[in-house]
Amino acid sequence: MKRGVIKTVVGACLLALAAAPAFATDLTADQALAKLKEGNERFVSGKAMSPHTDAARLAQAGTEDQGKYAFATIISCSDSRVPVERLFDAGIMDTFIIRVAGNVVDTDEAGSIEYGLAHVNTPLFVVLGHTQCGAVKAVTAAMEGHGHPLEINIPPLVDNIEPAVKRAMEQNPKADEKEIVPVAIVENVWQSVHDLFMKSAATREMVKGGKVKVVGAIYDVSTGKVDWLPEDKVATLLAEVEKDPKRQMQAMAGGGHEEHGDKKDGAKKEEVKKEEPKKETVKKEEKHS
Repeated sequence: MKRGVIKTVVGACLLALAAAPAFATDLTADQALAKLKEGNERFVSGKAMSPHTDAARLAQAGTEDQGKYAFATIISCSDSRVPVERLFDAGIMDTFIIRVAGNVVDTDEAGSIEYGLAHVNTPLFVVLGHTQCGAVKAVTAAMEGHGHPLEINIPPLVDNIEPAVKRAMEQNPKADEKEIVPVAIVENVWQSVHDLFMKSAATREMVKGGKVKVVGAIYDVSTGKVDWLPEDKVATLLAEVEKDPKRQMQAMAGGGHEEHGDKKDGAKKEEVKKEEPKKETVKKEEKHS
């Protein structure tokens, strides 16, 4: 009986694999974007298919490269109201997702995005903001002068949001805090695109070369609908960054990652070693005196 069940399951998996479409990486960026839009429409209308969540897909995930299937890299907020795979009606190995409070892009996030674009080979990158974003609300309140104390690691996490809130305030000088937040949420999506371009020469080259498309969007947590932002804004931001002398010019890390943590950590250790004998000498002099 058990053997019969196993044979049935294996047979179903093989049939599903045989019927599987071409690799997702065969998709163009526009086709990948269309898949996300179609998935969100199904989600909103209550007709979600929950694709690629069966035994066949799990079997693929256990044996195959995700780069053959993932068609979009997405950075979104960590907020529990933003279930990224579900809201796009996507499944296992469909999307490469980075989640961080405020959907901000600092070094770690930029590195994850580069991996999704250059190594998982997704043709599309989405910065997904959302309504009622707590991170944007907190920064807005602080900049309005009535924020609340934050744990020590939160301010450096959300400081990327400050320029977005500042622009929202400048654009709407008479608006109150509640009116500022929705504008700041949109501006924060553009800030993340800007920050990525500033930090990642590799991403800029992929976009300019037509290998990758970058888009921004806002997810409405009360309706489930994703609103897509104007695509021409991305080109404007890229052009601005290309004129900025502070932009990262180096696309690739050196061998052994010496440009990053390894070298810095090693240098710090050497400094500590050099300082220790000095402290010991001071102690000996004090004893002699």
